[in-house]
Amino acid sequence: MEYNVPYAIFIIPVAVAIIVQAIKFTIYSLKHGWNIRYAFTHGHMPSSHTAFAISLMTSIAIYEGIRSGSFAVAFALAFLIIDDATRLRMHLGDQGRYLNMLVQQLNISEKQFPRLKERTGHRVSEVLVGGMLGFLLTIAFVALFS
Repeated sequence: MEYNVPYAIFIIPVAVAIIVQAIKFTIYSLKHGWNIRYAFTHGHMPSSHTAFAISLMTSIAIYEGIRSGSFAVAFALAFLIIDDATRLRMHLGDQGRYLNMLVQQLNISEKQFPRLKERTGHRVSEVLVGGMLGFLLTIAFVALFS
């Protein structure tokens, strides 16, 4: 049975992202108790966004080569996703924390200004583990389907 490469390039990263999100859900549920809403949580260990981006980049590198235009686009996309996860969303969390402190210090009604989420980004360790899982799971899937 011949495996269709264009589909593999995209299906493998989607499968990797789902697996990594399931791992995140399990870890988070063990720490905080079971709640189905945790299946869709952002941030925390490991980064499924990073796993998807690295998996996409890896699958393109394997099937099309690192000299392809697709690989260059995947590399740029991975860079943006990882930068967003670690730096930009951490700034959002900082802003949420400062605004929450301001609302509390000014004794403003929390009904009028509800508490903002303070943890929206990833720690570097969460991104590294997500990236490693993305790479390793992609290699495993490619070996399985080859």
